Amino acid sequence: MSRHRNPVTPARLDFALDRNSPVPLYYQLAQQLEHAIEHGALGPGSLLGNEIEFAGRLGLSRPTVRQAIQSLVDKGLLVRRRGIGTQVVHSQVKRPLELSSLYDDLETAGQNPATRVLRNEVRPASAEVAAALGLAEGGDVHHIERLRLAHGQPVAFLSNHVPAGLLDLGTARLESTGLYRMMRAVGITLHSARQSVSARSATAQEAERLAEHEGAALLTMRRTAYDDTGRAVEYGTHIYRASRYAFEFQLLVRP
Repeated sequence: MSRHRNPVTPARLDFALDRNSPVPLYYQLAQQLEHAIEHGALGPGSLLGNEIEFAGRLGLSRPTVRQAIQSLVDKGLLVRRRGIGTQVVHSQVKRPLELSSLYDDLETAGQNPATRVLRNEVRPASAEVAAALGLAEGGDVHHIERLRLAHGQPVAFLSNHVPAGLLDLGTARLESTGLYRMMRAVGITLHSARQSVSARSATAQEAERLAEHEGAALLTMRRTAYDDTGRAVEYGTHIYRASRYAFEFQLLVRP
């Protein structure tokens, strides 16, 4: 974890608190601190500094500031460390539920994405993979497994199958950018996907990969993506740390 131990960091941020709003001041402050953490203004390891000075600068009572901070401690975004102070732990990645790349979403959110390629090989398609990609069982598919990190901490384990020969999937390139960005670069236009999201507990191996404890909550996603000709171009099965990651989507009422 990066440790930017700078106790004056919050003093460099602007907080717009509306004292005439029915929304409690502690909640307004907590929301703005959370926004600063999510968008990288307060990175992992940053210290919030002295509560009394922080409260005085904002014209708030110390209990109000303490309540705001405690709400983020409860969410796992901050931690109180003896002899150090209140410190940013990490931000939870909130990903829109749309056809987008995790790499692009992390980059847009200022999460400093990085990738470790754990497997990169051509192998025969299993019945499940062949059915998803519309290929003959046993035909060649490119299989890649990657660990995706944000601010140096594991967020997701990604397993993807791509029809063999569709594009060059060099390891160096996979570690420097996202799979969908690589597809777009060679003229593949992503159009739609079939996707399911679920949850389960982490196995021992998954926990070790994701720096979690065995049995920790994981989000899972299974997706088949199609280009604008209707061709299946990718089948992925992904797992995400529930403590670091959430799907976010909007619901509309049918007319």
